[in-house]
Amino acid sequence: MTSGFIPPHGGYKQLRSYQKAQIVYDATVYFCKRFFGPRDRTVDQMVQAARSGKQNIIEGSMASGTSKETEIKLTNVARASLEELLEDYRDFLRTRDLAEWTTEHPYARRLRELNHIPDANYETFRKGIENPEPVICANVIIGLIRVTSYLLQKQLLSLETAFLKEGGLRERMTRARLKVRGES
Repeated sequence: MTSGFIPPHGGYKQLRSYQKAQIVYDATVYFCKRFFGPRDRTVDQMVQAARSGKQNIIEGSMASGTSKETEIKLTNVARASLEELLEDYRDFLRTRDLAEWTTEHPYARRLRELNHIPDANYETFRKGIENPEPVICANVIIGLIRVTSYLLQKQLLSLETAFLKEGGLRERMTRARLKVRGES
């Protein structure tokens, strides 16, 4: 019996990019409820950008079995949505005369340590996300967005390499069909 041409797909829950994007989404929902009024248009924009970052990773992963092009596009949409969200957090800091942490800030270094913990989740970052100081909350989430964006960029490079090496659905279909013909 020959194997099919649709590879395993949909393992997004194991992707570190998805895990971080989920933390960013949950943190953004918390942040917006805390620092913006319920009628503020910014709330919807930020929550939707965070949601888009997470949901496009899921959709891309699920589509990956039949369309590498769709997976690549949706992974890039996730990254673009998170970059939009990053700018919203920077605007929050700038308009309140609060500083964005440099890479050498002690809290930024601590955040990098936490980001290296395997299977880190919201609880791992709760102390920073829910800190009484808005400057700390915003900077922690900025750090999480940066890490997620970095992971998505690495993921895009990996998807590109895999596509160049293995091809897309049509190529797999042709190889599978030729194999079946050769076995007949």
